[in-house]
Amino acid sequence: MPDFGPRQQGASSGAASGAAGATAPGEAYAGGAPAYTGPRKIAFICSKGNLDMAYPALIMGNAALSEGCEVHIFFTFWGLDMVNQKTNSNLKFTIAGNTAMHMPALGNLRPGLEHLSVPQQLGGLPGMGAFATRYFKKEMADLDIPDVPEFLDLMAAQGAHFYACRLTFDMMKLLEADLHPAVEGVISASDFIVISEGAQVIFV
Repeated sequence: MPDFGPRQQGASSGAASGAAGATAPGEAYAGGAPAYTGPRKIAFICSKGNLDMAYPALIMGNAALSEGCEVHIFFTFWGLDMVNQKTNSNLKFTIAGNTAMHMPALGNLRPGLEHLSVPQQLGGLPGMGAFATRYFKKEMADLDIPDVPEFLDLMAAQGAHFYACRLTFDMMKLLEADLHPAVEGVISASDFIVISEGAQVIFV
């Protein structure tokens, strides 16, 4: 895994200690409810199955684990492809509909081209999806970012918790044997609301 940068311990601890009216562990909030006293907790909801949309939660979740946070990830709708062993090694990246797509390598042809968006019409050409997917995977591999199945393995080894959405699981007619071994269960949205109590929730 690449180094995502040094920890900013001084800044975060200084801000926390200097914040006026900060609630100490075990104290009650103004409403009288007890403050969450466990480790910092972050919950991600993954709803996309595109290759480029699979990585944000994995990278942020991995960073959170390295900071000692408790990490929970709920895979729903097309995000379930990330933990479906029949699909997660073959996720796709497409130019179509991605107006922010640009290629740094084009700057080698002429300076400035690397900042221009790739024309949307190219996304409809035969083979362009496969080309874009190969390009994206190469760029990630050059940065020592693992592919999705390996990333899941690494995060599970660090203690991340994975859950599949019951509604999507039933809709896609999946079997539990189809899921990555680290998926702890097929749960409802209501179950995840309970699990994520006290967590910072990030929707992808």
